[in-house]
Amino acid sequence: MYHSLISTKTTGRTRVLRLPSKIHRKTRVESIDLLRGAVMIIMALDHVRHYFHRDAFSYEPTDLSQTNGLLFFTRFITHYCAPIFIFLAGVSAYLYGAKRTRRELTFYLFTRGVWLILAEVLIITLANTFNPSYPFINLQVIWAIGFSMIVLAAFVNLGMNWILGLALLLIAGHNLLDDFHVSGDGTFAFVWALLHDPKVFEFGRFKVSVTYPVLPWIGIIALGYFFGSFYHNHFDPPKRKKILLFTGIISVILFIVLRTINEYGDSAHWSLQKNFVFDILSFLNVTKYPPSLLYILATLGPAMIFLALTESPLNRQTKRIAIFGRVPFFYYMIHLYMIHFLAIIGAMILGYHWSVMILSDKVNHSPQLAGYGFDLNMVYLIWAILILYLYPACKWFDRYKREHQSSRWWLTYL
Repeated sequence: MYHSLISTKTTGRTRVLRLPSKIHRKTRVESIDLLRGAVMIIMALDHVRHYFHRDAFSYEPTDLSQTNGLLFFTRFITHYCAPIFIFLAGVSAYLYGAKRTRRELTFYLFTRGVWLILAEVLIITLANTFNPSYPFINLQVIWAIGFSMIVLAAFVNLGMNWILGLALLLIAGHNLLDDFHVSGDGTFAFVWALLHDPKVFEFGRFKVSVTYPVLPWIGIIALGYFFGSFYHNHFDPPKRKKILLFTGIISVILFIVLRTINEYGDSAHWSLQKNFVFDILSFLNVTKYPPSLLYILATLGPAMIFLALTESPLNRQTKRIAIFGRVPFFYYMIHLYMIHFLAIIGAMILGYHWSVMILSDKVNHSPQLAGYGFDLNMVYLIWAILILYLYPACKWFDRYKREHQSSRWWLTYL
């Protein structure tokens, strides 16, 4: 649609300029950055707990026979991080591809996926162990994102309905495979672990822990890619909000119904406990490795509601949170190195030699750290200090990335 703008007569003829009556500007939807930033901050809490909480070396915080309400929810709140992170990676993949050809998007997803897998093995592993001999490799969320991006590189050449169908099939159907296991340490067992059954393998002096089997995560990133189409510049924002709100509410209701029935969607059924509070904890105690259907419903449902309700201009505080969401990989890398460095200081304060934090396994599986750790209050204090120190670095990198994105292609991989 156009309207006419008539200028003054300069040469005896009326000059008519035609301008668009509605200009579409490409704007960044800040609710995505806000949600991603929030889960990045929360994620650090669980990583701090791993390296500093004394009970992390004795039992899992979701073990209802030993945990308490605060410790359980300290762990439960971090359940939201990985699925939201990977879902939003799918959304971002769509938005990246909306400005490029299908071939460019396919190449980018494939190469970035390969890069993330290498980063998990080489950079993140070193952050977790500080051991340059790499005796222990833990395939976690960065590996899962990388592999999922490689698969998504193939998916994007399908129609959107196919992508949605495959996403729902993987998310809703993968629990049918829960009872299928492959014994031993052979190739088939390793491949099956990568796909669906978390397991630890020993290859000579090397140990590999497959913590994030990829089948359901592929479904989550594909679902995010489909929902990315709702963030296209020409998609009606009120309609997008309604879709997100409706989908989120239905997901939460479906979680409650399926969890109540207690038949499908999670291999760990809930049961009545010693009191009402622990009944609730049992109800919420869903499986993350691999993420069950109920786990995904309980995390992505509220995430979609959050996206629907926060799509408005950011205020002073939410702008700070969104900073973390604009530089997720940068934040992820440096926060792991900083936590491990602080853990060395913590060990020395408690009388240990600094070398006990040079690890050959997960930190809470290290026998040389017997008796190490602090209470939960100290965990929260260290977490708060960590976030305060990370903010200036993330703010600097966000500014650098904005100023140099067009001239430094490698920044799109960080």
